[in-house]
Amino acid sequence: MNKSTILAEILDHNEKFVENRDYEEYETTKFPNKGMVVLTCMDTRLLELLPKALNMANGDIKLIKDAGALVSHPFGSVMRSILIAVYELQAQEVLVVAHYDCGMSGLIAEPVIERMKERGISQETIDTLTYSGINIKKWLHGFDNVTESVEHSVGIIKNHPLMPKGVPIHGLVIDPKTGRLDLIIDGYQN
Repeated sequence: MNKSTILAEILDHNEKFVENRDYEEYETTKFPNKGMVVLTCMDTRLLELLPKALNMANGDIKLIKDAGALVSHPFGSVMRSILIAVYELQAQEVLVVAHYDCGMSGLIAEPVIERMKERGISQETIDTLTYSGINIKKWLHGFDNVTESVEHSVGIIKNHPLMPKGVPIHGLVIDPKTGRLDLIIDGYQN
């Protein structure tokens, strides 16, 4: 399908969506009804499965998605979003939900860098990043174990110097086929 066709379909649908007032069933506030911010993966299989598996509806949670449900930097945009949810948007708990069979599992940088080059990114650009102190191979590296990845992200959030003490930080792994949740860290116990 042509990309401009996809965009045209989206815009056509949106016009009808607004015209028919279909948005009314989704009206809510900016504050999460269940007082929770959830960090999860951007995997397509989780789009509808995760909220159903968590028993969450529109308006119940703040939802942050990135590749692998990773907090890769303590002062990056994911951590900033979590802190804003806690301090400004009434989130009282944090839930990190990774999943089995994740594309970030075992991801190594070299093939990604090769695909970048195939799509027009020059070796000079990659070298410039390296000379500027960006370790692109480390930056693009995934994780080896999903449980350890969840533990790592929960640890960064829990031990962040700007995270208030007493905020439960939970960690789970979801099966992207069945929706089964495996508890890794119970934030009420830690």
